[in-house]
Amino acid sequence: MSWWLVYVLLLKASLTSFSGLGSLPMVRNDFVVERHVLSDRELNTAVAAGRTGPGPFGLYLVCVGYVADGIPGALAAGAALVTPAFLALPAMLWIGKRADSPFIKRLIRSVVLSGAGLLLASNIPLARDAIQGPLTLSLLVASAAVLTFTKIETVWVILVGAIVGMAGHYLQIS
Repeated sequence: MSWWLVYVLLLKASLTSFSGLGSLPMVRNDFVVERHVLSDRELNTAVAAGRTGPGPFGLYLVCVGYVADGIPGALAAGAALVTPAFLALPAMLWIGKRADSPFIKRLIRSVVLSGAGLLLASNIPLARDAIQGPLTLSLLVASAAVLTFTKIETVWVILVGAIVGMAGHYLQIS
């Protein structure tokens, strides 16, 4: 896959998302389903690698670009990641002047809800690939419960999950 195509596809995903993983459904469709450049496992790995380090949530796109076309793909993905920021300034100025409009409020709510539905739909195949047995399923349920019902920082949930996962692998518990 050429760096130019990586840039165009990831720019399209960046422009149509309003949160870090909001672009995931489009990225999965373009790179896994249609072009078979990545597998679900490689996409999972790219998301995990991009989310574990500091920086924006959409940083996983650089990992996707790297898997798709090496260093040129990673550079193209980085450019696709920052391009919308330059385009957002004039758009925010225009929207800011009309923020009190009921139409604009409904439009923003519609976009957010649509993005949430797409995100949920794209995460189901990725979750199927990531859940390998009772241990990973238990970690998923426990992590979701802790993050939903407590104020424990995400980093501690990730750390405990990593320790339990490595212990399970070492003890050959699936």
